[in-house]
Amino acid sequence: MDLKTKKDYLSDTVKKMKPSGIRRFFDLASQMDNVISLGVGEPDFVTPWHVIEASFHSLEKGYTAYTANAGLLALREEISGYLENNFNVKYDPEEEVIVTVGASQAIDIALRAIINPGDEVIVVEPCFVSYAPSVELAGGVPVSVHTKSEDHFKLKPEQLERAITSKTKAVIFCNPNNPTGTALTEQELAAVAEIIEKHDLILLSDEIYAELTFDHKPVSLTSLSSMQERTILISGFSKAFAMTGWRLGYVAGPKDIIKGMLKIHQYTIMCAPTMAQYGALEALQNGRENVRHMVQSYRQRRHFIVDSLNEIGLDCYLPGGAFYAFPSIKSTGLTSEEFAEKLLLAEGVAVVPGNVFGESGEGHVRCSYATSIEQLQEAVTRMDRFMKSL
Repeated sequence: MDLKTKKDYLSDTVKKMKPSGIRRFFDLASQMDNVISLGVGEPDFVTPWHVIEASFHSLEKGYTAYTANAGLLALREEISGYLENNFNVKYDPEEEVIVTVGASQAIDIALRAIINPGDEVIVVEPCFVSYAPSVELAGGVPVSVHTKSEDHFKLKPEQLERAITSKTKAVIFCNPNNPTGTALTEQELAAVAEIIEKHDLILLSDEIYAELTFDHKPVSLTSLSSMQERTILISGFSKAFAMTGWRLGYVAGPKDIIKGMLKIHQYTIMCAPTMAQYGALEALQNGRENVRHMVQSYRQRRHFIVDSLNEIGLDCYLPGGAFYAFPSIKSTGLTSEEFAEKLLLAEGVAVVPGNVFGESGEGHVRCSYATSIEQLQEAVTRMDRFMKSL
């Protein structure tokens, strides 16, 4: 019997898509002993017990059915109140907020709701690894804007304006930034907002790290000028509330866009997990002190790791938010991937090469300081030994 040639069922988009650059180093590290990971982008804190308990209680009370597609109304009301109290932006919890399965799902359905085939979406790099692939999966064309290390990776309005064409539909932007930790001030954000308004663009504002802003009060781009009518605000509970594994995020935006996003959400997800929603409700109602404690700890670790990296010869500016340092490794003569791999194999310290976050991240590595100070101290000792070996 003749063997038939196996048919290729994968789409061209998926075939062209590169796997996440972060995973390779995590997979390599998982095969080694005594590794200190500065690569994971999640808090080392356990979700506060009262949040876990609220989730347990929801199960005990029999709250195991679907919620409304958009999420528990009580949770959406708390989200709306939180955004108004902290960022001075008001959303109708019934028609302008959706509870999602993490901020990543919010990004996905936002892009799918607004993009037509061929629309360009400006992606400000270095950035979270999923942005450009998510644009492509939605049928759009990602257009990179490369911020510069000499500017501490702050987006300049003239850079944004140069990237805009007649096909530009939207901009996706994260503040504070992953991986650089850069946090723009209100004045800097206002200059960006002016360009977005001038060209009548939609903004996807990823504010998942907003609570982790260290040197000034966090500012939402949504609150500036008339930006709320053209901004899709994306956030969640993973980072500030130490709830990464709960997979719970939310999106707020103009009613017509949210209505379109809800259609996709209904067909693909139905609703976010019910027990996780009750946990998030408790986190918003009674978890502010937990957040303050975690932010204080991150602030202390930030100073330690930045000072230490500079002392061992890795030039590093003080990040304004998130829990990442983004030191330059250019002095070593190695590429980002070479540095990360050699450091892991020689000293058992895992960092993420900067180029996986975009071309402008080359020459840097991402070091997460969301780990204990004792682990950070040992990691820096090993990195110092590695630097001297070069």
